[in-house]
Amino acid sequence: METTRRIYRANDLIPFEPTHPGEVLREELESRGISQRKFAAVIGMQSSALNEIVNGKRSVSIDFAIILEAALGIDAMFWVNLQIRYNMQTARKDSKLSERLNQIRKVAAML
Repeated sequence: METTRRIYRANDLIPFEPTHPGEVLREELESRGISQRKFAAVIGMQSSALNEIVNGKRSVSIDFAIILEAALGIDAMFWVNLQIRYNMQTARKDSKLSERLNQIRKVAAML
């Protein structure tokens, strides 16, 4: 029986804990010396809603990503991709989903 070795590239590696885009936003604001409250006012958002994103309790929407692009000059796709990767990693860690996927794989292997 021949075994296949998987070759990992740096971009293939998945961190143990997913990084929410809010964490990256928090670091970006801190590095620029901008408070969450001031940034929320600049972009016309309630500071409590921004804080929920920064603390990983709320997702980055497409609209919000575009707003971040306008305010910070960081491409909206960067923020959207961070959110998608976070969602994927979180879903892959879900034990109920993993169980369901294992059952699907078993049935699909018999097809």
